[in-house]
Amino acid sequence: MEFRKLLALRGPNIWANFPVLEVWVDLGELKDKASNEIPGFNDRLMSWLPSMIEHRCSIGERGGFFQRLRNGTYPAHILEHITLELQSLAGTDVGFGKARETSEEGVFRVIVEYVEETVGRECLAAARELFLAAVYDRPFDVAGCVARLRDLTQEVSLGPSTRAIVEAARARGIPARRMNANSLVVLGHGRKQRRIQAAETDRTGAIAESIAQDKELTREFLLAAGVPVPNGRAVADAEDAWRAARELGAPVVVKPRDGNQGRGVATNLTTREQVISAYEAASQESGSVLVEKYAPGHDYRLLVVGDRVAAAARREPAQVLGDGEHTINQLIERANADPRRGDHHATVLSKLKLDAVSLAVLAEQGFTPESVPSAGTTVLIRRNGNLSTGGTAIDVTERVHPAVAAKALDAARTVGLDIAGIDMLAHDISRPLEEQGGAVVEVNAAPGLRMHLEPSAGIARPVGEAIVDLLFPPGEDGRAPIVAVTGVNGKTTTTRFIAHIIRGEGKCVGMTCTDGIFVDDQRLDYADCSGPQSARSVLLNPNVEAAVFETARGGILREGLAFDYCDVAVVTNIGEGDHLGLCDVNTPEELAKVKRCIVEAVAPDGYAVLNAADPLVAAMAAHCPGGTVFFALDPRSSVIERHRALGGKAAFVRDRHIIVAEGEREETVVSLDRLPLSRGGQVSFQVENSLAAIAAAWSLGVPMEVISARTTSFAADIDRVPARFNVLEIDGATVVVDYGHNAHSLSAVIEAIGRFPHLRRACVYSTAGDRRDCDIVRQGELLGAAFDRVVLYEDHYLRGRASGEIIGLLRRGLNSAARAKEVVEVLGATRAAEIALDSTAPGELLLLQADTVDETIRWLRDYLATRAEKKANGAVLREAGEPLASADIESPVLAEVNAAKI
Repeated sequence: MEFRKLLALRGPNIWANFPVLEVWVDLGELKDKASNEIPGFNDRLMSWLPSMIEHRCSIGERGGFFQRLRNGTYPAHILEHITLELQSLAGTDVGFGKARETSEEGVFRVIVEYVEETVGRECLAAARELFLAAVYDRPFDVAGCVARLRDLTQEVSLGPSTRAIVEAARARGIPARRMNANSLVVLGHGRKQRRIQAAETDRTGAIAESIAQDKELTREFLLAAGVPVPNGRAVADAEDAWRAARELGAPVVVKPRDGNQGRGVATNLTTREQVISAYEAASQESGSVLVEKYAPGHDYRLLVVGDRVAAAARREPAQVLGDGEHTINQLIERANADPRRGDHHATVLSKLKLDAVSLAVLAEQGFTPESVPSAGTTVLIRRNGNLSTGGTAIDVTERVHPAVAAKALDAARTVGLDIAGIDMLAHDISRPLEEQGGAVVEVNAAPGLRMHLEPSAGIARPVGEAIVDLLFPPGEDGRAPIVAVTGVNGKTTTTRFIAHIIRGEGKCVGMTCTDGIFVDDQRLDYADCSGPQSARSVLLNPNVEAAVFETARGGILREGLAFDYCDVAVVTNIGEGDHLGLCDVNTPEELAKVKRCIVEAVAPDGYAVLNAADPLVAAMAAHCPGGTVFFALDPRSSVIERHRALGGKAAFVRDRHIIVAEGEREETVVSLDRLPLSRGGQVSFQVENSLAAIAAAWSLGVPMEVISARTTSFAADIDRVPARFNVLEIDGATVVVDYGHNAHSLSAVIEAIGRFPHLRRACVYSTAGDRRDCDIVRQGELLGAAFDRVVLYEDHYLRGRASGEIIGLLRRGLNSAARAKEVVEVLGATRAAEIALDSTAPGELLLLQADTVDETIRWLRDYLATRAEKKANGAVLREAGEPLASADIESPVLAEVNAAKI
């Protein structure tokens, strides 16, 4: 059982609208082995993981999977269920899985849901080992494996504070993205984003945090603001600590000046030995130690969020209750067996631990860890009530006196924190502090929320919701409008056009496409950026107010979508498909399922903009959670007519005008004569791209007057949409520069140039090596039927093919056509372009394919500049139409083919 590749599909994907792992599994010799054919396998597996009886599987009832095992099921399916069960036992609640055959015999795709990617990957690896152990009757430590996975889950999962905020945000529809292992989370998109880390926000000031970290400095600020605090001072050494204790009068508290989570804090100290010991423990946590007057009373924590107290709890110190039989060590072990207790902050409670402070507390009570306290005796493990040192909490929010709440707010404001944990000592929280000698003893930045989320007693408080309400006012979801564009052809042009229209509203638009990442006019990346990583980068940009993403097939299959849902999904076309044969996508129908992913991710109040003339695209409407806008050149499209009859929306062309309609209501957007992208309607596929862009902007709520105005200023020039049917006039010849590289796009371009008046036509063309043989041959057939002169080339897009193989396949197609009378083979895209341009005659039309957009456009600019300079200097250029010398040609395929006309 070999894992060929493992993909983490982190966004909505072809399998589900939540994260899954997809592993390609080569079953090898096990490919034909059913579970009931392997001696002892079922018994071993069911005894090792008896909890899998809860898996209903396709049977649909408890024990369904076990029934499938007994009847005989196959390894990929079993691997799926083991992985899901290990994740559940590790503490992550998952239940979705699939196992699907690929076109290669014995190779399956296993898909499993995950919550934490690291845990999911480890569980998948462990599931493989467990499965093989069950197959080959090898021992397997299931308990040890589960314990290791459970520890990993606690280690890598969001802590309860961050998790509560994230869950509250998602409940309000606010997107959340975890940025690192330290629980830094971005809530929202672009300009609306906010950032949290635990209970700290991007508005938690560094100065305020440093004040809160320094307990002596905090005490000075609180004292100045009239907040009651205990007297105390910093001490230089252990003897100075004892002197301070005598000055203040026992009992006292010894604590680190800049500690947290109660580490190194010792309270209610009265003797020299206690103070000296406490100083030694505190000095291990900090280079500076404080001694303060002990304030008697209960330990309270008040959570301040903004301008209100969101929750309050009374904290009880870590303790065990004697039974007259067990030692304190044993009682601690029993308490730590509570599944709510853990070593990490991911659990509700922390484990009880014996450290130097705890041993001193035991000694004060006359105990050692081996003592057996009598039945009913309460034994304190710590005197402070921090949850991080094993304490528990009781909710007292409803009992907080208004004057006490006011002091808590004063303390938070004085330090400067937007979210703060205010620690108080008081006999009764329902009375003012001054009446009972109560005091504020600490102000905490990044306060833990565990005690309020799941108190040991009392009501759980919605503190995560309170923090989200502080960050995002009611009604605000932190989202930037997102438009996703996919299809086989026209994606980049449509993406650019939509972004151009939205910018007419004055919004800062982030855009990704095959040409790079753009924020307004600034180009941030020059690579092919049509995948999810680039889209996520745009959503992080703090300037972005709206986003338009070209969404390519490869990114969807490799990683899923970059967003949880979009406002508008545009599918331009599927046609004959492209990239077929890759990633087990072998037919246009299978490709349509991949592209449909963005349609399935449309928000309930969003729209899918679909090509009514493409049956595979039009059929996607049934999978859209929101509404649908169909577009087509022909208003009489049966799809559009049926849709409009039901009150639906559409965009189409009538009488050389683009019209949008909803039911019977129609509105004219723009005349084709004023649509420069389409060259006055001459280029049909650009009219279709314009329809898609206009429909998307309309669906997004862009005012129609803005749409109409922006459509007239978007032209197919090499600056705005490079290599997307750019038309240039060069010395009397017409040159069309286009990036099309598949049969569907080539057909569309040929159809468009068929409306040009030129009688003689030439082209420069190649294609990528990862296309199927039949697809490359088909492109050769199209070239041979449409052009008189063809310059074929190969460059860096061989993608696994031998040199000359692509040209050979194109040649095969060309040989079946009658029109092409001259075929030249060249090594290198720019060399091919130079040869073709040098030999182009006035009145001829040349289709120049852009092998790599930036490189081609840059080369073309340089070529034209050099050509103009030569003409200005009186240099003689090659006579147009003159046969090429053999030195001009580098043929990787047929040595006998040079410049001779065929």
